Order: sequence, then structure tokens, then C-alpha cells
Amino acid sequence: MSRKLFGTDGVRGTANSHPMTAEMALKLGAAAGRYFRSDGRNGHRVVIGKDTRLSGYMLENALTAGLASTGMNVLLLGPVPTPAVGYLTRSMRADLGIMISASHNPAHDNGIKFFGPDGFKLSDEAEAEIERILGGEIEPAQPQNIGRAKRIDDGRGRYVEYAKTTFPARGQLSGLKVVIDCANGAAYRAAPEVLWELGAEVIPVGVAPNGHNINQNCGSTQPATAAEAVVAHGADLGICLDGDADRVMILDENGRVADGDQIMALFAARWAGAGRLKGGALVATVMSNLGLERFLEGRGLRLERTAVGDRYVVERMREGGFNLGGEQSGHIVMTDYATTGDGLIAGLQFLAAMAETGRPASDLVRQFETVPQMLRNVRYGAGKEPLSAASVQAAITGAEARLNGSGRLLIRKSGTEPLIRVMAECEDEGLLAEIVGGIVEAVEAAV
Repeated sequence: MSRKLFGTDGVRGTANSHPMTAEMALKLGAAAGRYFRSDGRNGHRVVIGKDTRLSGYMLENALTAGLASTGMNVLLLGPVPTPAVGYLTRSMRADLGIMISASHNPAHDNGIKFFGPDGFKLSDEAEAEIERILGGEIEPAQPQNIGRAKRIDDGRGRYVEYAKTTFPARGQLSGLKVVIDCANGAAYRAAPEVLWELGAEVIPVGVAPNGHNINQNCGSTQPATAAEAVVAHGADLGICLDGDADRVMILDENGRVADGDQIMALFAARWAGAGRLKGGALVATVMSNLGLERFLEGRGLRLERTAVGDRYVVERMREGGFNLGGEQSGHIVMTDYATTGDGLIAGLQFLAAMAETGRPASDLVRQFETVPQMLRNVRYGAGKEPLSAASVQAAITGAEARLNGSGRLLIRKSGTEPLIRVMAECEDEGLLAEIVGGIVEAVEAAV
């Protein structure tokens, strides 16, 4: 069964435009409610969290109405990180968890992500079934079975206390100065609280959300503001989260950025040395740098690659029994601690490495030399299929022949935006620029 509404990370789009309208959210809530209440029993519950976008109020209310109309009881968490929703869905014995967020996207976008009762994101098959229900006549609950809704005041506090338990008890953060950039997003209160309560001196950035400034000149996709704060305050570390706090970028004491690949390399090496890296492998996507693969091979470890999207990383981890994975973009998935990427807990694990080794962040953020990589995006209009054009296919075939096994080429459609992503890796940077430029030109001509 195919999915048209759902992308690689739930449903996403521009707020108040299809599919991110109040009407669609109401229908989607009803369809999800009917899917999870297919047994006809009463008492089913769903937890809903959101980030700080203005449109979150609209979508939260619409989803609540749709869910309640099919008999689901709704527990509203307010602004909390995406991983908190995964954790609380399981902790509070809910049948369904929903996060209203467009992650790292600008404020005018929004999205809806679903979690199952085990705290993991729904499978493709479950999302396809919800779409099928959405396309038909959704049976409402009988009047006496309509669901209730109520605010949960301690959701953030529960997550804060849990996050603190993932940090080694013997390694308090006293004496460390940490910049935490919350992207004016979902973790703007939780992340500084956790770090301060663990003993760190905290310099908060991006903690004044106004509904419109999420991810604006801050956060994991724009770490320059946090880098300036690290240098200005003489901080030991910078932790940059995105709008829903499921991804992270780490800044060393000089303000230099380490992406997800470097963080995963550090964790994999440390966990393998401690005998806790399950399966002797790290799970990452096709976007991860070739240098990471070589780093792992040099230590007798494997890199298991998946399609782009942290959901596919998690699926492979669960299939193979692995406990560490993630994406170059900063999703770090540690199933010993969380069911999805958790930027704050990843930051705590990096701080644990600093505390246990006594080494500065600059010694830990460069685990391997990256193979030169270039990524360019080409936007296309509705109804276009540029990758099927003969000219584009010819350009790709020619590029692969020129690489001749000396690098990697990856061309794909984005799962969240109308973009063609053109990525290549090669030791020869001149050849790299020619290959990527040639394919981009072909795609631009086709669109």
C-alpha cells in the first residue's frame, strides 16, 4: 500500500496550505484515532506535543477534535522535544503519540509525526493504512464514547528527570561552561534545565520563542550564533539543537562545528572499546561521509547504510539488534536511551566523554578526515519528475563513469521538500565540482 500524504518524517508542509490545514489535521486525527481504536474499546489515549510555531495552536486543536471524535482521550503536553513525545508515549501507556513540528524547517512550515505505543515512529505500513482510512468515510464514536482532552503539566518535567538519568552519576558537570542553543524551539526550557541541574554553567541561546523565530539564525542548521557565544564566553562546549530537538551539532571550545558523522564516530569507538556496541556496527544513511566508513573499518567495525531518514535508521537498528545509529545531519539514535534521535541526550553523552577522558572538545570532535563531499539542491515544481528525464539519466551515467569507483554519487528526491539532492564524494575536489555541477545543470534544464 503506497503513501502519498506521508513523507520520510510524517506529514509536512506550509502552514494553512494543504496538507497543513486545520481541516486536514482534523481528518488526520480522526483517521489515526480510528486506526488505533479499531477494537472498539474505550479508554484509548494519545499524547500530543508540539514545538513553538504559531501554527501549532491551530493544528493541536484540530487534531484533538478529530481524535476525540473517534473516542480517543487526548493528553496535551505543550512544547516538548520530539524525543520526549516518544518517551512519554511509552511511559504514560498511550496508544499513540503525536508531535506537531517541522523540525529544522522555517516557522511558516509545520508537520505532524506519529509514534506507536512502543515509542517508535510508525511504520510505512501503518501510515499507509491511516491514509487509506482517511480516504474513506470515518465512523465517529457514539455520543457517550467521545474522548476527553486535558493538559498535562508535568510532561516536560518527566522528560527532564529521565534525560538526567542518562548521564553517568559519577560525572557531574561542575566546572564546565556550556552554550546550549535551543533554536527558539521545543527544548527552550528543558535543555537548559537539564544542563544546569547536572552542575554546568549554562549560557542559553535561542530560548525566546515568539511563534515566528524558530530556527531563525540559530540552532543546528545555523550554528554561527552559538559559535560566537562559545568564543565570547570562553565556553568548553556548544550544543546546538534544532526546532524539535531531535538533532544536534557539537561545537568545540574554538567554535568549530562537528556534524553527526564525527559524533557517531566518537560514540562508536568508545562504545566498542567498552564492549557495549551491539552487533559491532553503526547504522547510518547513504549521506554519511566515506571517511566515517573507513574510520569504522579501521577498527574492525561496520557501517550499515540505509535510506535517508532517521526512521529508516531506527528500523534497521531494530531489525539487526544494533544500538547506535544516526544521520550526518545530527540525528543521533541511541536505543539504549531513546526511541528516536535525541539531541540533548547526545550532547550529554559527548559531555560524558569529555568528563571521563579529561580531554577538551577539540580533541574529540575530529575523529576522522572527511572525504571531500559536495551537496547541492535543485527545487522543482509540482507535477515535475526531473529524475526521469533522459538528459538527467545520461548526466548521472557519465558522472559514475568518471568516478570509476573512486568515490560515491547519490541523487535523490527529498522526502520533506520539492528538492532534488545531488551529492558526491571524491578525493579530487576539481572532479567533484565538475560532476556535481554537470548533474545540477541537467536537472535545472529538466525542470
